[in-house]
Amino acid sequence: MSVLSQLVEALRDGSIRVVDLTQPLGPDTPVIGLPDIFGQSPGLTMDVISRYDDAGPAWYWNTLNLGEHTGTHFDAPVHWVTGKDLPNNTTETIPAHQYVGPACVLDCSADTAADPDFLLTPAWIERWESEHGRIPAQSWVLLRTDWSKRDGAEAILNVDESGPHSPGFRADASELLANDRDVLGVGVETIGTDAGQAGGFDPPFPNHTTMHGAGKFGLASLCNLDLLPATGAIVIAAPLKIVGGSGSPLRVLALTPA
Repeated sequence: MSVLSQLVEALRDGSIRVVDLTQPLGPDTPVIGLPDIFGQSPGLTMDVISRYDDAGPAWYWNTLNLGEHTGTHFDAPVHWVTGKDLPNNTTETIPAHQYVGPACVLDCSADTAADPDFLLTPAWIERWESEHGRIPAQSWVLLRTDWSKRDGAEAILNVDESGPHSPGFRADASELLANDRDVLGVGVETIGTDAGQAGGFDPPFPNHTTMHGAGKFGLASLCNLDLLPATGAIVIAAPLKIVGGSGSPLRVLALTPA
């Protein structure tokens, strides 16, 4: 049997399962809020075009209005100023094979339960590698924080008088992953790939700055990372092929041994 035939058979007999890492997308899906001086990304709204009525007696469909970075979504390099001049930096120009890669799941859920402002560090990554092996080049690094298990937008955004509080990456950790490990990109359960307080870091939003400047990608608002092994899964994260797109909502799937 060819490798692809073996894959089809393994999917059929359940020895490989498909895990959906995607949050449902609807009008209540939380989106990031920026200071009022900046443009705001809207949440999803849906308007019915027809639903088995005079406007379309046999069909149902909707008009969608939403920002590219809504719900479970993909960040392309052009999304950030550091990646604006790179080649193949938009959703329709990125080579399709770069959307597929092995997954390394870094389980930081105990750390984030103790500290919602937890930041991943190089030392934390190196401890993980001492147990699971070096992070391979062209892999997806997924930060498991169990943030997706929080109930409701208020708990997910976790905003107080000092701003939002959610975990992310220290600048040197993003630099290690992007430059020394040459990953495809990073994925998180929070609504963005930087920590909630990252606007006040030096540089601001260091994961966006580093990853996209290096031509790497981001995945945000993932879920079900607790269903994946530390290594051994394959992630497929293909955005819509939007011309000039800085990102898009997408359906992120993982193939993992049962």
